[in-house]
Amino acid sequence: MLLPDAVEALSALAQGHRLAVFRLLVRAGGDGLPAGDIAREIGVRPNTLSTHLTILSHAGLVHSRREGRQIIYAADYEAMSGLLTFLVADCCGGRAEICAPLAEMAQNCCEKERKA
Repeated sequence: MLLPDAVEALSALAQGHRLAVFRLLVRAGGDGLPAGDIAREIGVRPNTLSTHLTILSHAGLVHSRREGRQIIYAADYEAMSGLLTFLVADCCGGRAEICAPLAEMAQNCCEKERKA
C-alpha cells in the first residue's frame, strides 16, 4: 500500500460512525450486511449512512453488491490487510519479537469479541 492510499483509508476510519460501520462489516464476514441493517445497528439515518459508506468505499475499505432491491456491503479484507501491513511494515526496526505482543493482543481481542 502506498502512503496516499494509507492516508485515505485512515482518514475514512477517523470518524466514529465510519469506524463502527467498518468494524461491524469486519465482524459480519464476507457475506456482508444490507444497508438497512447497518443503519439500524449503528443508529444512523439511511442518508447519513450512505455518506459514510461512500467515503469507506472510495477509500477501498468496503465494497457493495446488489441483491434484488437491497445493496449489501462487505469489508474488503485485502484492503484491511494491506493497511495493517503498511502500519507495521517497519515495526520495531525489524525486531519481530518486539511486535509479537501486538499480534497476540489482536488475537485476544478477536476471541473476546466472538464470545460477546
